[in-house]
Amino acid sequence: MPLINKLSARILVVDDNEMNRDMLARRLERAGFDVDTADGGNAGLERILCGNYNLVLLDIMMPDIDGLTVLKRVREVYTKMELPVIMATARDEGSDLAEALSLGANDYVTKPLDFKVVRARVDNVLGYALAARELQHANERMNRDLEAAAGVQASLLPNNPVDIEGAEFAWRFRPCDELAGDGLNFFRQDDEHVAMYVLDVSGHGVSSALLSVSVTHHLSQLIGQHQRFADADRCEHTGGNIISPAWLARNLNTLFPMEVMGRHYFTFLYGVLNLKTRTFCFVSAGSPGPLVVHSDASVDVHDVPAVPIGMFPDSEYIDTAIELQPGDRLYLHTDGLYEERNIETREQFGRNRMQQSLGSAATAPFAASLDGLLDEIMRWRGSDALSDDIAVLGCALR
Repeated sequence: MPLINKLSARILVVDDNEMNRDMLARRLERAGFDVDTADGGNAGLERILCGNYNLVLLDIMMPDIDGLTVLKRVREVYTKMELPVIMATARDEGSDLAEALSLGANDYVTKPLDFKVVRARVDNVLGYALAARELQHANERMNRDLEAAAGVQASLLPNNPVDIEGAEFAWRFRPCDELAGDGLNFFRQDDEHVAMYVLDVSGHGVSSALLSVSVTHHLSQLIGQHQRFADADRCEHTGGNIISPAWLARNLNTLFPMEVMGRHYFTFLYGVLNLKTRTFCFVSAGSPGPLVVHSDASVDVHDVPAVPIGMFPDSEYIDTAIELQPGDRLYLHTDGLYEERNIETREQFGRNRMQQSLGSAATAPFAASLDGLLDEIMRWRGSDALSDDIAVLGCALR
């Protein structure tokens, strides 16, 4: 049905009584409506299914096909919003009226017809249908915008597969809504170094997602300025012309103060892996620390206490280095990975279960360790609907 306004509406009057039908049609035409008529249920149904009406005034008692049968057929094709139907009924037809409303009639008028009442009911039903249809169009536009925004977010995720000599990388990303406040990526900085990060913006929805995209953009700009870094801003643990992760955190903290970001802040873990020395230098800003699974299935967690980005203008961040060995698996993740709650008991999945899952998969294919963990979380949750975004990025050293 096309989008209409009340004064351009096409109305069909269906009534086997010629006097009632013609009188009602003339009054509606004088009120500015475009009106057609049908002299019974068969003719009315044919016009409805072949025509393009915005409202039907339908008599209940007709000799060929009664109005209830017509209404039932109409509702097989059109919803109440797509084609409103007002039933005309005698005052003593209460049971028929109840059935009509249950079959999808929008409203009713009683005979003998009072045109002031008819006009008021017509205006109300058309106004509601117009508002509902405008809301539907707005929702459709919003959904298209959300899909486009989700596409932008997806374009910022790593490309799979990524072949980097000396290491295997894998990641999993599951937003709890159409848009996510979490983000992750990894990329080469030169022949020896690979940068990795995860971030988690507070809250959910559009504002969190926009901040996540903005942080990703500014992070890329900061890293792209490496030729202008002072020696004091370079990472002392990785070697080469690599910017200090802590320097990046301090600059992001300056760029994204919570007071001007809608009270949003974000946790951030960024690190650089030297593929030759297997040194991983990272900064943590309120994020869960890197998790390392060794080839013997033992697990180490390297938490570094620090406040999230944007909370305080004078927050301090430091570089931390850990030495990895061949066969080690390194995981960076947001807290949604272990804070998911069982929908019945409300108990969290927890970090211990997360570590046990990854440790038990130490000899399994690397990507399978991530899939197995997410499967366990979803089984624990007991629902396909997540309560928070999940982002995890891993690296297996050969």
